[in-house]
Amino acid sequence: QVQLVESGGGLVQAGGSLRLSCAASGRTSSYYAMAWFRQAPGKERELVAAISWSGGSTNYAESVKGRFTISRDIAKNTVSLQMNTLKPEDTAVYYCAARQEFSSGRTYSQTQSYVYWGQGTQVTVSS
Repeated sequence: QVQLVESGGGLVQAGGSLRLSCAASGRTSSYYAMAWFRQAPGKERELVAAISWSGGSTNYAESVKGRFTISRDIAKNTVSLQMNTLKPEDTAVYYCAARQEFSSGRTYSQTQSYVYWGQGTQVTVSS
């Protein structure tokens, strides 16, 4: 089993920045593709950004391209999401997700592709 714990959420004004972190523990190894998803009230969970286990491949939702950056520290088993120029529509619960993947360049965009999930962290952007 792998446990994922998110941190870094909070309340920020529009135009501000936040940095989310996700720490993995348990039966971890380097070979996990990871991602950040978000879910706003009344909406489906959607991909924000995904990263391969090597960190060499990333994938972003169109709505966050140029504003958000996903990165990972393989040695520390962490993945981060730097969020800049935040908008009220970014308000949601943000979830970290992981799945084992041996291909160094593979990322996944669908919720059903991920096996492990964190509890989520709330991000609220005020206008």
